[in-house]
Amino acid sequence: VQLQASGGGLVQPGNSLRLSCEASGRAFSGYTVAWFRQRPGNEREFVAGLRWSGGGAYYGDSMKGRLTMSRDYAKNTVHLQMNSLKPEDTAVYYCAVARRGLILSTLKSENEYDTWGQGTQVTVSS
Repeated sequence: VQLQASGGGLVQPGNSLRLSCEASGRAFSGYTVAWFRQRPGNEREFVAGLRWSGGGAYYGDSMKGRLTMSRDYAKNTVHLQMNSLKPEDTAVYYCAVARRGLILSTLKSENEYDTWGQGTQVTVSS
């Protein structure tokens, strides 16, 4: 599977962005899909994830309450709606897949993910 992330850009504080991650080559079926981010000078961190087969999304602590991750089965795409963005949300955002349904205790670990997209830059600045 190949991943194509899109939707990043420059946005003012308090505004919103929606990131998308589209799979090509095969469907997400049976996979876990997640978003991670890497802020300047920091390690990559978990942002949100879900099992493609169903169920709710899980969110990391740093952006909790400001995110909604969703599936579009018809387009084989996941979306990440990010609201009330802050300058500290400035980062490169990556989507990733694990070729199995992960449980919560492992879903947030980047080591569980097999394939990564190229990343999309999000800059929050006035």
